[in-house]
Amino acid sequence: MMLDKKVKEIMTTDVITTPSNVDVVNAFEELMEHKISAMPVVDDGELVGIITATDLGHNLILDKYELGTDVKSIMIKDVVTVSPENTIQEAIEIMQFHAPDSNILNQLPVVENGKLVGIISDGDIIKLIL
Repeated sequence: MMLDKKVKEIMTTDVITTPSNVDVVNAFEELMEHKISAMPVVDDGELVGIITATDLGHNLILDKYELGTDVKSIMIKDVVTVSPENTIQEAIEIMQFHAPDSNILNQLPVVENGKLVGIISDGDIIKLIL
């Protein structure tokens, strides 16, 4: 069955990331340029956070950031991740369980031995099912 496939079979391995010292405006521009909804924050090869286009865009519009605010000060630090060996069904359950207000997480970084090796999105899962 499709949901028994492993995350590693459908994850994106060419992950667009940002270091934590980048200005939030530059990070938001990067998200928009690549048309992605979230971007892992990686320092020295280690996943240290994640930022989302929704959070950044909303707060930029409301002018909540001071000039020079960097990603480190606003990123989500407690990142929910998945292993490449998890099944798609397990990834969906993780996305549901860790989302606020009965939503679903749109992106899950894929981590193996402490290193970011990919990312899986709700869109990847939908493509698999269709």
